[in-house]
Amino acid sequence: MLREILTLESGTVMISGGGKRLARLYFQSWADRKGSALAEELPFPVEGEIYVGNPFRADFPVYLIVNPLTRKGTEREKLLRWLEMKREEGKLVLLYEERYVGDSIARYRIRNHLDYLIAYKRETMGAELLKVYKLENGRVVERKTYVRRPMTSGFGSEQ
Repeated sequence: MLREILTLESGTVMISGGGKRLARLYFQSWADRKGSALAEELPFPVEGEIYVGNPFRADFPVYLIVNPLTRKGTEREKLLRWLEMKREEGKLVLLYEERYVGDSIARYRIRNHLDYLIAYKRETMGAELLKVYKLENGRVVERKTYVRRPMTSGFGSEQ
């Protein structure tokens, strides 16, 4: 499912839990493929033709929105309307949420605008856990879990 997300032509993906490396990979890849992108702000370094500015006032093929779940009241409603408009226009939108949201996505109205949710969590001893949810009409239709464990060098080995 991770490769499927990388090759999306349109849709909305949320990465939660601070998975900066993964968010950078997707955003950078989409921007390179589509020619340019607009980021609300840049929580990680990117290369290429990336503009920083207000996504509600510009037209780009790829967007990065940071911390969408912390928005309140009218700002949240404006974001939801904007996401619906970008879906109709066939744009790619990456929502980067620093706090972890996994199964609890059902509590948020934004779930109705997501195609995928990637919940990133760093476990003990450096292992990384990715839970990937495919959503349709706000409901999870498919779910996969990926675990990446760090390489170990073996204790007690002599050099």
